[in-house]
Amino acid sequence: MDPCPISPVIDLIFGRWTSQVLWVLNHDGRQRFTELQRRVPAITPKVLAQRLRQLERDGLVERTYHPEVPPRVEYEATELGRSLVPVFQAMVTWSDAHLPDVLAAQAAYDSAR
Repeated sequence: MDPCPISPVIDLIFGRWTSQVLWVLNHDGRQRFTELQRRVPAITPKVLAQRLRQLERDGLVERTYHPEVPPRVEYEATELGRSLVPVFQAMVTWSDAHLPDVLAAQAAYDSAR
């Protein structure tokens, strides 16, 4: 048995770029690939495509293909993906309340070294 029951969830949601992509889809709604890339500018197209495929596999993102000329693909959070909004909101609340303390602790630690 895993000593930390949230480990699988942490790996699922907070992998590299995953939380940023989920944040954008939950905050801004349905997005095309280029729109997502603009909202998460440091991510490469290859990594964004990988993250989106993984999120789709995990059931957190839905991909909709529109057979137009040129083809259009949109991504949006599924109901399961939207269920993470309270988790993200709780983290924002915690960050607002405690991030200054963490930064102060880091500065104190670094200056003591």
